[in-house]
Amino acid sequence: MEEALESIRMKERRRLYSLNAAVLACLALSLAGCRQEAPLAFERPPAPVSVVAAVMQDVPVYLDEIGKCTAREVVTVQPQVPGRITEIHFADGAEVRTGDPLFTVDPRPFEAELAASEAALAQATAALDLAKIEFARVEDLVDTRAISRQDYDARRNAVEVAEAQVNRNEAAVATARLNLEYTSIRSPINGRAGQRLVDIGNVVKANDSALLVIQRLDPIYADFTITESDLTAVQKNMRQGTLRVEVRLPDEPGEPRIGQLTFLDTAVQAATGTVRLRATVPNSDRRFWAGRFVNVRLILGTIPRAVLIPAAAPQMSANGAFVYVVKEDSTAEMRPVTLGQRQGDLVIVTQGVERDEQVVVNGQIGVTPGGKVRIEGPAATESGSPAGASAGGEP
Repeated sequence: MEEALESIRMKERRRLYSLNAAVLACLALSLAGCRQEAPLAFERPPAPVSVVAAVMQDVPVYLDEIGKCTAREVVTVQPQVPGRITEIHFADGAEVRTGDPLFTVDPRPFEAELAASEAALAQATAALDLAKIEFARVEDLVDTRAISRQDYDARRNAVEVAEAQVNRNEAAVATARLNLEYTSIRSPINGRAGQRLVDIGNVVKANDSALLVIQRLDPIYADFTITESDLTAVQKNMRQGTLRVEVRLPDEPGEPRIGQLTFLDTAVQAATGTVRLRATVPNSDRRFWAGRFVNVRLILGTIPRAVLIPAAAPQMSANGAFVYVVKEDSTAEMRPVTLGQRQGDLVIVTQGVERDEQVVVNGQIGVTPGGKVRIEGPAATESGSPAGASAGGEP
């Protein structure tokens, strides 16, 4: 019995050995066939990108600063005579012209003072006429010794005293008339009236009570500062002529208002290391308001034939800024670039890109240096300017 079992076990082992040998032979043939076939090549699909052609044009060199509007003239209106306010001739916030009536101080005391001065002048004039008549009677008698020299001198002195009295009373009349004119308070400048500080019935003192503040807003000043490191460039360009200034409101970044640089301070502020400047800007439409902050761009000069690309095109790496330039064979070349100032939606490229070269503005994340790209979206216009871009806008 044991011999029969052992024979069965031997047959089973031979069958397993034969099966393993067949499997190993098949694997060897399969591996041999794989080694003879060429591996499949993988090609990366073209990356979809948007491109814009680099443009060449003259662009300004500028300094961007934060400024504050200041009224060109500010006048605090005060009474020059005391009295009670009887009339107000303007509305708060109204535009006033030079000479427009603003307030009226009760004129009756000054009318009476003028009448008294005129009466005193008439009395002094009459006294002068009498003194001249009396002097004329004795003037020809002094040589004949009909009157004494003492009487002659007394009559002549009476004329001189009477003339002095007339002059004094004329001055009193002029003063009284001037005080009467001061009861009508008028605008000294063209400007915008603020809120009145007194009402009808208030009693005011001469040169003591503030009645109103008037500000001249056209033209208006835009005051700003620059760092002392920029002072040399400003002074250098000022020698070539008046510098242009562009002023914008923070909430209106569109077309700027053009003004001129009219003041450069004579010293650098020790505490801040800055220099104060002032631009004069037309403001007939009252677009700018005194005390409001504005964006000021001081134009120093112009860079001729500068190359510009969209500001969205440059990317940053450990070695600095670069752009992808699409070549004629639809491959992307990685170009290191040197960037200059922003010009609205564009930026100056001082080195790395030439005019009319196609730079990638969208889809850079899928681009590899030397890889294929598929151009989609906006392309360069026929004139070479990026579609919808402007070099003169606000950055």
